[in-house]
Amino acid sequence: MSRPVPDKAEIALEYPDKFYVGTFEHSSRFEARLDGSGVALVLQHPGAADERKSVHLHLNFGLLAGILRELAGSVAGLPKDDIAHREQLAEALAELQRALGAK
Repeated sequence: MSRPVPDKAEIALEYPDKFYVGTFEHSSRFEARLDGSGVALVLQHPGAADERKSVHLHLNFGLLAGILRELAGSVAGLPKDDIAHREQLAEALAELQRALGAK
């Protein structure tokens, strides 16, 4: 089951001979789930064949934990008066924490 993208995602892939960039906004959909070894994330933009795009990403739990620690260390870079984004992040983290603690 996928959900509408509530904000925006920008993706860039850089190879020695190629560069791909894409944006996923409100008309796009996403799916995120935990599996046996990490988190799977899919971003999809529907449409005609020449407009369709998707990104599939899998992060093992250790890398995801490292990313969360890096994010925690960079919270000071988020403006103090950006209350809406701070609350969105805090609420989502609290929900994940409750789910992880559930028996």
